[in-house]
Amino acid sequence: MSENSGRSEHDLQREVSELEGKSTTASRLFDLRLIIGGLFVVYGVIVTIAGINPSDSSLDKSEGVNINLWTGIAMLLLGIFFLGWLKLRPTPPVEVAEEEEEEGA
Repeated sequence: MSENSGRSEHDLQREVSELEGKSTTASRLFDLRLIIGGLFVVYGVIVTIAGINPSDSSLDKSEGVNINLWTGIAMLLLGIFFLGWLKLRPTPPVEVAEEEEEEGA
């Protein structure tokens, strides 16, 4: 096979390992825990800032409860939970050996 394509086995192995590395990086970049955690942290900060100094009308609407502050804090905690989960249990690398065995059979 290496004679027909003009590439050595070493070159093919290097290309495969580079592609595996890119695939693992892409899967970690688009992990839903990162996206959800990041969005909850950003929105949590915005809502918490809005709830730090509430107006009297917003407190009257919510019957005296500072709902923006409590919701913002909850969103921040949920976002931190998702990001912590991602940090403690990262995405495992993609196993290509199983696919190669299936193709060979």
